[in-house]
Amino acid sequence: MLKETMDTNSSNENYTERFAVPIPIVEVQNQGNNIQDSKEINNIPASIHLNIDMQQAAQHLLKQLDSIFFNEMTDDHVLSPETAEKVEHWLSQHSIYELEKLNETAKAHFLYQGITFAVYGEKSGIDRTIPFDLIPRVIAKQQWNKIEAGCTQRIKALNLFLADIYHEQNILREGFIPELPVLSHEAYQPIMMNHSLNGNIYSQISGIDIVRDRHGEFFVLEDNLRTPSGVSYMIESRKMSQKLMPELCNQQVASIEQYPQLLREILAENSRVTTPTIVVLTPGRYNSAYYEHSFLAREMGVPLVTSRDLFVENDKVYVKTIRGRQQIDVIYRRLDDGFLDPLCFRPDSTLGVAGLMSAYLSGNVVIANAPGTGVADDKSIYPYVDQMIAYYLNEKPILSNVPTYQCRDADALDYVLANLDQLVVKEAQGSGGYGMLIGPKATEQEIDLFRIKLMASPSAYIAQPTLDLSVAPTLTSQGIAERHIDLRPFILTSPERIEIVPGGLTRVAMQQGSLVVNSSQGGGIKDTWVIDEYSI
Repeated sequence: MLKETMDTNSSNENYTERFAVPIPIVEVQNQGNNIQDSKEINNIPASIHLNIDMQQAAQHLLKQLDSIFFNEMTDDHVLSPETAEKVEHWLSQHSIYELEKLNETAKAHFLYQGITFAVYGEKSGIDRTIPFDLIPRVIAKQQWNKIEAGCTQRIKALNLFLADIYHEQNILREGFIPELPVLSHEAYQPIMMNHSLNGNIYSQISGIDIVRDRHGEFFVLEDNLRTPSGVSYMIESRKMSQKLMPELCNQQVASIEQYPQLLREILAENSRVTTPTIVVLTPGRYNSAYYEHSFLAREMGVPLVTSRDLFVENDKVYVKTIRGRQQIDVIYRRLDDGFLDPLCFRPDSTLGVAGLMSAYLSGNVVIANAPGTGVADDKSIYPYVDQMIAYYLNEKPILSNVPTYQCRDADALDYVLANLDQLVVKEAQGSGGYGMLIGPKATEQEIDLFRIKLMASPSAYIAQPTLDLSVAPTLTSQGIAERHIDLRPFILTSPERIEIVPGGLTRVAMQQGSLVVNSSQGGGIKDTWVIDEYSI
């Protein structure tokens, strides 16, 4: 299973050509429109003014986006007719040319704000502006309620699992989860054994990636418990929607603007200090997510610091200021465990703070998320989350996992090797969509190379069946077309509460013929609207 993957058949039909839907022309009249751009839109020169029945066009356009994939906008039982009609009506007021101009406005805003992301392997350069698609992904409130409940249940179980494996390890001793993949994992930090956290909260900020299959069923694809990114893009997408379509993005869309304030409150609640001093620790401006680090620090009203701004004395962490030193109580870190403290982890790290772990283990500072949290979000641990929910909560999972084959198991390996052309194979510790095999789209040579890798190191890989991901209408250079999407809700956890802002980051495959939604590989973003349809 892969968020950038769809089933293929014997047809070599181009995906974009198949599903891009041109605007139907009802009547053509030359009214002297002053459009100078000679760019063609759906093979029609923009220099010719087209008097189009846009209401009919928009309805035709959305209804013709019909494929084997689940469509988040038009499929039955997704949105009420009233909600779909509101989006159709808004689209009817704008030609494709006008929609493209609105997207250009968004691009210019993102560029001005410095909202960029590293795109590895792209010849045009290292950083680029995040592509924004102005057609929102809309989720009905009753559907969101299931997502919210499922994420809440899941993060409770994951935090209980982390508290257990760093203390009594009951779930391992009782055989519900095998010891080897947990205790031998590189993200497992023995230094965290028997270190008690406030409320046993290890992952204060989490992102859970959710997809929908062709039947409309939600699945959890991945848990992100270390340093999940993308929340700034969620907020900026909403700001752009409010600017570009204020008449559509109104009070009926649930607010997400409270996230920075909620984040600050949650971080404070994880400290035992009444009024804690909080900082955001960044690797620096050359990090691909630096914009987000600075954005969150600014929105929370807390300092953005690097390792050069901090020092440890007598197991306490201080920040250097023009008024002297100030003790730090909470560090929202945006760097990996290995770089946190050169005295404890990588000795060559210049991004961390010497002595930080000693201060942390002494209870004098909170690090969010906790070191060692990554063991719970590894792909080799992912298949056991259902067992965690049953063991710790005595509940059935609200959100399903994708069936997963553990290649370290001999029987599973035999099956995977025999069906490589039908499966997606991933590195257990991989991320960002790299280092994987997409069997249905791979060449024989690629499959043979992966077969060798699997046989040499089976425990380093997992495999999943291909899952048809849902699609949403997306503006492309060829018209409005279906594009695959996923959803990352952000979960904030303290000993007192769990908060999830209604929505999340919708990632979308933007490039022609591409199935990649990862920002690091050129994917784009959509605003995510949670709408209480009973209020419409």
